[in-house]
Amino acid sequence: MNSKKFYITTPIYYPSGMPHLGTSYCTIATDTMARYKRLQGYDVMFTTGTDEHGQKIETNALKANTTPKKYVDAIVEKFKSLWHTLGISYDKFIRTTDESHKKAVQKIFKKLYDDGKIYKGKYKGWYCTPDETFFTDTQLVDGKCPDCGREVTWTEEEAYFFKLSEYGDKLLDYYEKHPEFIEPEGRKNEMIQFIKSGLDDLCVSRTSFKWGIPVDFDDKHVVYVWLDALTNYINSQGYTSENETEFKKYWPADVHFVGKEILRFHAIIWPAILMALGLPLPKQIFAHGWILFGDGNKMSKSRGNVVDPIVLCDRYGVDALRYFLMREFSFSSDGLFTNEALINRINFDLANDLGNLLSRTVSMIDKYFDGTIPENQKEGNVDGELINFAVSLKKEYETKMDSYRFSAALADVWLLISKCNKYIDETMPWKLGKDPNEKDRLARVMYNLCECLRIISVLIEPFMPNTPEKIQSQIGADKNQCTWESASQWGVLPRNLKTQKGEPLFPRIDVKKEIEELNKMVEDSMKAAANKSDDKQEETAENVVKLIDIEDFAKVKLIVAKITECEPVKKSKKLLKLRVDDGKDGRTVVSGISQHYTPEELIGKSIILVSNLKPVKLCGVESNGMILAATCPENKVKVIFADDEIPAGSEIR
Repeated sequence: MNSKKFYITTPIYYPSGMPHLGTSYCTIATDTMARYKRLQGYDVMFTTGTDEHGQKIETNALKANTTPKKYVDAIVEKFKSLWHTLGISYDKFIRTTDESHKKAVQKIFKKLYDDGKIYKGKYKGWYCTPDETFFTDTQLVDGKCPDCGREVTWTEEEAYFFKLSEYGDKLLDYYEKHPEFIEPEGRKNEMIQFIKSGLDDLCVSRTSFKWGIPVDFDDKHVVYVWLDALTNYINSQGYTSENETEFKKYWPADVHFVGKEILRFHAIIWPAILMALGLPLPKQIFAHGWILFGDGNKMSKSRGNVVDPIVLCDRYGVDALRYFLMREFSFSSDGLFTNEALINRINFDLANDLGNLLSRTVSMIDKYFDGTIPENQKEGNVDGELINFAVSLKKEYETKMDSYRFSAALADVWLLISKCNKYIDETMPWKLGKDPNEKDRLARVMYNLCECLRIISVLIEPFMPNTPEKIQSQIGADKNQCTWESASQWGVLPRNLKTQKGEPLFPRIDVKKEIEELNKMVEDSMKAAANKSDDKQEETAENVVKLIDIEDFAKVKLIVAKITECEPVKKSKKLLKLRVDDGKDGRTVVSGISQHYTPEELIGKSIILVSNLKPVKLCGVESNGMILAATCPENKVKVIFADDEIPAGSEIR
């Protein structure tokens, strides 16, 4: 039984739209690490999956005129299909709609409640629907979500809360005692500062929508998506099940790979939940950077700048795309995706360097020895340097892989490829081939190149799972000669090895023509995304809006009111505080229109007011009503003004 265990996870992805290159990046990196550990002989558990509950899914399903489950089923199949195409070797794919996960979440929620870690209260605050996240006034940036920059809505509802505020000091203490827990270092410092600013108790249930896991002892509530989603890492291993064999075997996880935008949930909320459950924490959380598009923006479905990995795989091959993503970008930092960078990596690194080295070597063996290297071989002065570098490479490679420096590990492998090409220039096989007395020397040169290619094929296997076998087939190596242990050994191949020339590994690309085609594809994709967005808006207006009866409309009381005073709300860059004459005692109304109107433009104007809304507090100011406004092109907001001759307080019927 293998005693070396390695448990690695991706985040579980939110299936609100189709997967793209940005979602593929983390998954490919995780797969690369899992394959590397398997090569080393570890018993690997690699999990991924989809986070399928929440208000946004419910809303999207309504727009698509289907059920939430059917909506996510279709997208989940797209995820699985893409992971298959990309060669993702996950061991488990967890869906939060799985019955086993739902039962585990309910048990966890009940345990935390029974242990006094969760209590019932009332939530009042700002909510970002796209991110399924609550924020306080101080956390908002310009009145918007600090993570995605989109609009937030004021929410008040009964809810259960997790006592997150009790764990600030415990988390800081844990960080200090386990400095490797959060990587990179800069992002750990961000988490420390966030905790020191004060942690609020965490809302962990909702009543305003139904698409979620019900709280089994209070079925008005569904479990809030982050408690639901985060527990997948233990639920996938059978936590709370009758037989926790896998959980005991693999937990704690060795590393969670997550995007930097969700680090706070994994580095603060998730450890606090585990502490509350009395469970050990994962050994490490690594927050990788974003793939940025050519304009410097994060790759995003809403921006229409996503790149379809299926298209790139079809054009260049899966291994070429995987190599590019792991070589071009430092995993800890943001990286800029451009078509030029992709094509240049394929042409220079894969076609010119690796592909050409294999092709030259096999072609020369075929030309000078009819495909079989003679056993009699003669060493040369320059052999030692190449051999020493080749056999010592694995140690440097492991150091970089174990710290998730994928690009640096590949750079080392490509340094060996460069040394091989230099070795060919130094030994000049074409010259040796003309001299009958140098046949033994030429044989040794060819053998050395094949041994280097064998080692290269082993080291690139985690990154490019399909290419090693092609290399090994051409140099006459079998799988038993290409084990992890053999990557630091020399002389593994038989002296009289037989080669077999094959197709080029990576054909060269016409750079100018290809980039023009790719740029056009991206442009067409962005136009299609924009058109699709317009179509959705029309569909929403025409087909999705829920029809109401006249009795429902009669519940809304609209009156004409006159603005008598107006000033900005101090804590917000978006809100204006209006004092209005409503024909009675007057009232205060808060409206998010400061980016569209100055106070001077509004004073004295007559507006239409929804007068029977429940009062809400916005940035500390109580608002008693809502003014009517229209959203125009380019996100401009226009207040609907009433005729000044209509007396204040007049009811609109």
